[in-house]
Amino acid sequence: MEQYHLSDSEYRFLQVVWSAEPVGSGDLVRLCAGELGWKKSTTYTVLKKLCEKGVLKNESSMVSSAVPRETVAGDAAEAFVEKAFGGSLPGFLTAFMGGRKLTGQEAEALRRLIDQYEEG
Repeated sequence: MEQYHLSDSEYRFLQVVWSAEPVGSGDLVRLCAGELGWKKSTTYTVLKKLCEKGVLKNESSMVSSAVPRETVAGDAAEAFVEKAFGGSLPGFLTAFMGGRKLTGQEAEALRRLIDQYEEG
């Protein structure tokens, strides 16, 4: 499975695309100017880069995602856990929880998730 290594600015750009897709490239320039403070040239540079990475499509000046948001978010989360916690999911969860308690419903949902992904 291919992983998508994205910068923070690329990820913010994707958030704009996902919220408006499919979006015309001219409208995307206006959205990025308003939401990210970007110039037209910056928008087109990042758009081209993400199309080359296979994350976005630009067909007939209509921009849309080529990869689901969940895939990109999963890759970003995995990269963060690897970088910040040496790949330790328990280490990440301990830091994430920060001493707060789970509801019974949250705990049960996590148990089902663990069962689903546990190696046999």
